[in-house]
Amino acid sequence: MALDPELHQQWFRGRVALVTGAGSGIGYEIALALGRAGSRVGVHYRSSADKAQALVDQIRSAGGEAVALQADLSRAQQVEKLFGDLDCAFGGQIDMLVNNAGDWMDKFLIIECSIEQWDKMFDVNAKSIFLCCQQAARRMVKQRSGSILNMGSIAGHTGGGGGTVPYAAAKGAVHTFTRGLAKELALNSIRVNAVAPGFVETPMIEGRVSPEATKAFCATIPLGRISQASEVVPLAMLLLSPESAYLTGQIIDINGGMLMR
Repeated sequence: MALDPELHQQWFRGRVALVTGAGSGIGYEIALALGRAGSRVGVHYRSSADKAQALVDQIRSAGGEAVALQADLSRAQQVEKLFGDLDCAFGGQIDMLVNNAGDWMDKFLIIECSIEQWDKMFDVNAKSIFLCCQQAARRMVKQRSGSILNMGSIAGHTGGGGGTVPYAAAKGAVHTFTRGLAKELALNSIRVNAVAPGFVETPMIEGRVSPEATKAFCATIPLGRISQASEVVPLAMLLLSPESAYLTGQIIDINGGMLMR
């Protein structure tokens, strides 16, 4: 899906965005696209400081504004500080929040899964989104405007591929949270949506999925291949833009036909 650069400049120039987990993968691509479109971008990272700073430098070299911001998003105090740092960088304004940070898991049957593994999946994939949405919504309500985009997953619909139930359950929670928050914030002209990717080639799956498993996955996808992170960007940009002004509370699938509903 080709997007008009001039329209992007009209939609996004001067607007403030925070993209979590922007050091790599889908978050990196969305943050880069927003920066190139003229947005002022908070590039969040947890541990990949070098990658986040490289992205900031890339956005700045393209004429945009960006700042790298570190936080463990499962900790409320760190999330509060993250948004405080964003306020200091961009004057207290936030127009867009992209909750991309998350992690997959090694496979465990539920009968073997530890409480620590379960908690980790919900902390990094669901609690983090709650904490960031809470901080962003408090600011957006005062502005009476804003757009929030959460990162769901095909696993949130299907229950996962076996051995990853905690991850799938956390993503299912993200889907439900997205719909509920959309209802709460609609009267303040704040939209909340989510994208639910299928199998995407990102650092999150590196070393966890063998070439044989990848081949098997591709056999279940009508388009016959896995997605690149950059292919999620046009959908994300559309959902963040005024072109989707009447769209809220939706979970938009992008999975090559792997799941059709």
